[in-house]
Amino acid sequence: MEESGTFENLLAARRVLKSSLEKSRDLASEIHKTGSRLQEVNQRLPSLEAAIKIIGHKCSLLEIRGHIKHAVGPAAAVVKVFDVVHGLENLLLSNPSFDLVRYLSFVKQLEEALRFLTDNCGLVILWLEDVVQFLEERKVDEDDRYLLTLRKTLKILGELQAMEGRSRLSGGPLFDALEKLETEFRHLLMENSFPVAFSSTSGGQKACDVSASSPLAVPVIQKLQAILERTNGNDRIESCINIYVDVRSSNARATMQALDLNYLDISLSEFESVQRIEESIDLWSSHLEFAIKCVLEQEYRLYNDVFQKVESDVWKSCFAEIAVQSGIQSFIKFGNTITKGKKDAIKLLKLLDIFAALNKLRFDFNRLFGGKSCADIQTQTRDLIKKVVDGACEIFQELSVQVELQRQSTPPPDGSVPRLLTFITDYCNQLLEDDYRPILIQVLEIHQSWNRKEFEEGILSNEIHKIMRGIELNLDTWANRYENTALSCLFMMNNHWYLFKNLKGTKLGDLVGDSWLRRHEQYTEYYAAVYFKESWAKLPSLLSEEGLILFSDGRSVARDLVKKRLKAFRDVFDEIYQEQSEWVVSDKSLRVKTCQNVVEMIVPVYRKFMGNYMPLVEQGGTSPNKYVKYTGENLENMMGSLLQPKLGKFGNTKCTHLIGKIKNVVTSHFSSTPAAA
Repeated sequence: MEESGTFENLLAARRVLKSSLEKSRDLASEIHKTGSRLQEVNQRLPSLEAAIKIIGHKCSLLEIRGHIKHAVGPAAAVVKVFDVVHGLENLLLSNPSFDLVRYLSFVKQLEEALRFLTDNCGLVILWLEDVVQFLEERKVDEDDRYLLTLRKTLKILGELQAMEGRSRLSGGPLFDALEKLETEFRHLLMENSFPVAFSSTSGGQKACDVSASSPLAVPVIQKLQAILERTNGNDRIESCINIYVDVRSSNARATMQALDLNYLDISLSEFESVQRIEESIDLWSSHLEFAIKCVLEQEYRLYNDVFQKVESDVWKSCFAEIAVQSGIQSFIKFGNTITKGKKDAIKLLKLLDIFAALNKLRFDFNRLFGGKSCADIQTQTRDLIKKVVDGACEIFQELSVQVELQRQSTPPPDGSVPRLLTFITDYCNQLLEDDYRPILIQVLEIHQSWNRKEFEEGILSNEIHKIMRGIELNLDTWANRYENTALSCLFMMNNHWYLFKNLKGTKLGDLVGDSWLRRHEQYTEYYAAVYFKESWAKLPSLLSEEGLILFSDGRSVARDLVKKRLKAFRDVFDEIYQEQSEWVVSDKSLRVKTCQNVVEMIVPVYRKFMGNYMPLVEQGGTSPNKYVKYTGENLENMMGSLLQPKLGKFGNTKCTHLIGKIKNVVTSHFSSTPAAA
């Protein structure tokens, strides 16, 4: 087993040596292409070293021998370091993507070598300048070859000392190497950046799991960090930051553009219907959560990982730029558009939905956009929340006033349930549901704290009670506007039954209480009795048998009396039927019960009268159809078809809530303009 392992190691070593040999051949080819300037300097360095040694030997007995001695060591080091620099410059001609770690090592070595070269050249120059000054003070012949050599040496050393600066300029070896690293930085980002997929069925946070892993693999992040370390050390970090912002912003935009966010730019006047506004707000909530919890949360974590060794203010400002370019401010703009809508009751629900979405993301907003660099986003978000809270509270506090304003309108001509009543009861139930009640209470509490007022615990229930008292007053007022007493009673019967039946078992019903509901049930029975009395109760008395027994022997007189009573019944029935054929009982069970009571009140009396006296009419010699228009079955069918809702009639149209749960169409909103019908 040990021999097998040793053999495998030998094979691995052979492969490494073979690879290194191939790279060395490539590098040798590149070295052959070195610039003429470096070759010239390289050729002059040996003469520099020799000259310094000769000068040192020549002047060993002179006063300057100490200066020469100190210059010889650094000069020799300069020569050796230049050889290293020359080799590194050639090695850096390769592509860093082949072996980034090795390339970064070469760049670091070049930086250190250039810095060493600069420092040591400066030291040698100081010593040799003293020698030149000494010789010049001794009036050495200007043509002395040692003095000429010294001056030539100083010029060469000056060029070498400036090598680091030239290397960092455009076209310089170090400049080119750093540009290659920046190109590799962009390449790594682009190759590993992919748009985040959005799931329309799972919602924002579930659409992606940012806590599971980084969008970039750990080895990729480590490479990016290594490049940043080199560029930061050479004052080139800004370039990498711009590259990062460019690539990741493009990636974030691609993610958001895939969502089709055109609705964010639609003006309020362009919304075709409340249903479209509802759909847009639902999309807005879902897309905003996705943008914050998936897209920007991912960018925030990734930027922190990549730039963790860079000053925090720098990378936070870059995150702010990515957030802006991703389009986050378009979501705030959409919210502002909704706040500009007309101040009706429907708008309150829209504002509460917007507040709920923002409140759900409150901690994420504070964490992601908490720095100074995100001040604009913070300000815009705060302004939106203020508009939402102020607008919602203003509408809520005006609800009872709006109900009172509706009192001046006219009631439905068919006696049905007014649209306002169905709207208000459904609307109040919506406010009291778990989806809205805690949100509305939170909004009211925030608003009162802003105004330095103590929060009233029962503010919501008190306002709902106030609204319902206003509705009851509206019903009484509208009932008095009917000229027909029977229609007025039918209207009250309809509405009291609606309040009893539709509020029972609901949040609103629980709030008003059982005694309140029973009271409306009793009112229903009372007005039903008055309705019968004022309309159908007249008919049985027209078929009275009173007086007919007295004329049992006088058939002609009895016949005439029967004819008169049948004609009177027919005329009154036709009048009532024609009149009430336009009336409506909205609730099916109440309608069936009402029609049955009418039938039970009239048809048995009619059938009995017809059974007793129809033969007498037929014996009269005239056509009985002149007096007898209906059979008992006819009457029963006609009465059973009464009080039906008419398609398209507003009396049976229920109100639509904007937010999701109430599905019927609203033809007018609850606003300051009276529109009870």
